[in-house]
Amino acid sequence: MSLTILIIDDEPYLPHQFARFLKKNNYEVFTAADGETGLMELQKNTIDLVLLDLRLPRQGGLEVLAQIRKLDPDVPVVMLTAYGDVQTAVAAMKLGAADYLLKGFDLAELLLVVQRALETSAMARELRVLRQELSNKYHFHYVVGQSERMRDVFDIVARVAPRDVSVLITGESGTGKEVIAHAIHEQSGRASGPFHALNCAAIAQNLLESELFGYEPYAFTDAKKQKRGLLELAEGGTLFLDEVGEMPLDMQAKLLRVLETRKFFRLGGSKEVHINVRVLAATNRDLEQAKGAGSFRSDLFFRLAVLTIHLPPLRERPGDILLFATRFIDDFNRTMGRNVRRIVPEAQQFLLRYSWPGNIRELKNVIERAMILSTSDEILPVHLPREIVGSVEVRDIQSLDPWEQWLNQRPIEPVSFEEVTARFEQHLLRWALETAQHNRTRAAELLGFGKYDQLRYLMRKHSIE
Repeated sequence: MSLTILIIDDEPYLPHQFARFLKKNNYEVFTAADGETGLMELQKNTIDLVLLDLRLPRQGGLEVLAQIRKLDPDVPVVMLTAYGDVQTAVAAMKLGAADYLLKGFDLAELLLVVQRALETSAMARELRVLRQELSNKYHFHYVVGQSERMRDVFDIVARVAPRDVSVLITGESGTGKEVIAHAIHEQSGRASGPFHALNCAAIAQNLLESELFGYEPYAFTDAKKQKRGLLELAEGGTLFLDEVGEMPLDMQAKLLRVLETRKFFRLGGSKEVHINVRVLAATNRDLEQAKGAGSFRSDLFFRLAVLTIHLPPLRERPGDILLFATRFIDDFNRTMGRNVRRIVPEAQQFLLRYSWPGNIRELKNVIERAMILSTSDEILPVHLPREIVGSVEVRDIQSLDPWEQWLNQRPIEPVSFEEVTARFEQHLLRWALETAQHNRTRAAELLGFGKYDQLRYLMRKHSIE
């Protein structure tokens, strides 16, 4: 099917010359002598690109451009302009035009600009479609983020997914590397094929080879019948090798040969098995350092890392913490039959200030635990683990602000240490009791008291009920 081009230009001869030339290059062309006619053509026909003269009768080119953007925000528009109107053409590009051509150009230049604009538009459209599809997929449900770094990850995933190349996904444990691998698979041409994952660190070294390559009967003592390995089971689909940095060197050499030849022998076998499998790999190790230390092969690294995607740890994107927490609450509401509606602001502050060494996996476990403990439709600070609530430093406790204000507003003169200490204790006690919803045992834990008696003593001392 030919791509369609609309030329809006009031000159008597040039549009028809352009149209003849573009038709010879397999484009379908419509022409219009003014903006109104051009907009009608845009509404009647599917247009892939518009060539728009800057100077038109009645409606100027910029005005027509603005109306085109309203009718079809995605169609690329190339402005046609005389030499003296270059600044106006640049202004048009700021309004959404894809490019501009100075009149007097030759037809070869016209063809080049048209092809470039169409290619750029097609790539942008493909990225939007892929991003939307990714966001609707189950696994990409958990690939969320508002930070620029995560938006970069989304763009790379969308670009690389349709390209049948190896990808190395790096990042700390729990950052969602397998989720990204699933998203790449689901948006690739192999989406209808199988997806198999193998954690290279979770399998004994002597079993890793048989898991990957399979074996023939009697290949070793316990091999009673033929078994196909994951390389075969993933035929036509994707094999994801998690923690590939933990793979022993002898297995690295065998994997490299498979990636280069696309064939192998089962253990104990004499017949070559040919495969068509895309390999994705992930690691939380620094493979550059491992290469230098001799524990990871350079040639395998370059074979696996045709493109690398790095996932930042959760502590470096705190704006995503509550996004993930909300997703987890929605999912656990379904699986647990619950109706938890929110995390109270005090509990949110604890989640936001925690460093999350276990990343997204740890956050998921914390939300699951909190929903088990909660008996209402809210998650409270008392439902969070002690390591999270106890990790917040005193200076981060917002309810101490009145005490700090009182101290800062005092005249510059000697202060009573006992008075300052008393005020500090009062506000700290109130913070703990409010955070624990007046559960005194939990309040004592928040303050690090080994015994409830310490809390009771201070409450009596400061007449706090």
